[in-house]
Amino acid sequence: MADSAAIADAVERLLVGDVVAIPTETVYGLAADASNAEAVAQIYRTKGRPDFNPLIVHVPDHAAAERLAQFDDRASMLAFRFWPGPLTLVLPLQPDAPVAKAVTAGLPTIALRCPAHPVMQAVLRQSGLFLAAPSANRSGGISPTRAEHVARSFGDAMPLVLDAGPCAAGLESTIVAVRENGWQLLRPGPVTADEIAHLLGEPPLPVTEAKFEAPGQLASHYAPSKPVRLNVTEAVSDEWHIGYGGIAGDDNLSTEGDLAEAAAHLFDALHKADASAKKAIAITSIPDEGIGVAINDRLRRAAA
Repeated sequence: MADSAAIADAVERLLVGDVVAIPTETVYGLAADASNAEAVAQIYRTKGRPDFNPLIVHVPDHAAAERLAQFDDRASMLAFRFWPGPLTLVLPLQPDAPVAKAVTAGLPTIALRCPAHPVMQAVLRQSGLFLAAPSANRSGGISPTRAEHVARSFGDAMPLVLDAGPCAAGLESTIVAVRENGWQLLRPGPVTADEIAHLLGEPPLPVTEAKFEAPGQLASHYAPSKPVRLNVTEAVSDEWHIGYGGIAGDDNLSTEGDLAEAAAHLFDALHKADASAKKAIAITSIPDEGIGVAINDRLRRAAA
């Protein structure tokens, strides 16, 4: 549960440097005090995460974010429009930002998000901490959108999971880097590139550099333990088929062809497929538009 007693327990654990699994509107996060180097190291150890892959820091509001990063007018516009919500901003790090070096993987930028989920907001405000919180799963595996996904991934290694049911968005946040000469989409997500371009009045710059500034940039990510085949109309006998729209499959992301519903169900469907008796996973084609761009990004990395 994620009642007041459980939230108070989580706050106490975080204040002494423990890690706790906390729900957000995107996925469940593995949270720790971003200023505590040992607590941040525990995130990397628990996940088995490579240390070149920086973490997103969660803040309660825009004012708190400005203690950690340098905001120009465009970054402030994005924050005022999309926060609290599923948008992460990669911005220049404040020189005196109280975060452990491992959070940014030694980069001069920091990834920040103000989450909308009431449980994560309660923990942030009651603890007074900035919380580094990647997805609460083993590195490279399927992201968790339910408490049972976290438990399945970590078992007894995760002593406290605040269970608030399924995550509403079901996909990790959109990540945007605000540059001096424009902006870049580092990871597609629930906030679409078109929405950002409309607000800022300019299209994104191409992402050409291979450096890692934010999560979700690895070629293979969000991956089940079984082989994944994409754009499948009919599965073969040893494949668990995830359908969409009129293609029923063994499970269906959205019988109505609703992309937002499909996004919310995606990772849960992958967890079910991975737990099935079938040897492989087949997934029906998803329209590559709107939030479908983010769904297909996750599926390509899951199949890589």
